[in-house]
Amino acid sequence: MPSVRFLLGLLAAAAACGAFAFLGYCIYLDRKRRGDPAFKRRLRDKRRAEPQNAEERGTQLWDPAKNKKLQELFLQEVRMGELWLSRGEHRMGVQHLGNALLVCEQPRELLKVFKHTLPPKVFEMLLHKIPLICQQFEADMNEQECLEDDPD
Repeated sequence: MPSVRFLLGLLAAAAACGAFAFLGYCIYLDRKRRGDPAFKRRLRDKRRAEPQNAEERGTQLWDPAKNKKLQELFLQEVRMGELWLSRGEHRMGVQHLGNALLVCEQPRELLKVFKHTLPPKVFEMLLHKIPLICQQFEADMNEQECLEDDPD
């Protein structure tokens, strides 16, 4: 009857041979792939196509015709922010302007506009409020996903 040590040694040798064969096959395929004359051309074409695909995805995400509700929400939040600021309620105004930043297509451009139009104190409050608004938005989205996943 074969001993346990012999079987374990045989199993270890088989595993080592299998790993060596797999590594050899990987090296063989890599050399074959790199030796292909069209490989570099296909790789360049693929890398050039990636930025275009990213741009196409971006246009799909923000399509004004499809996201009319987002546009309306953005305008409503900006109006509410302006209203609260005109009343002297800076905290509420900053909250609404932050919400507008969340749904804005180009938040950096909107921040530039806010920098030039808002009083420096209010703009600084808005900058400090942005991370909190983003955290709250993520928490709300996670909660919404949990509610959608829950069958009850």
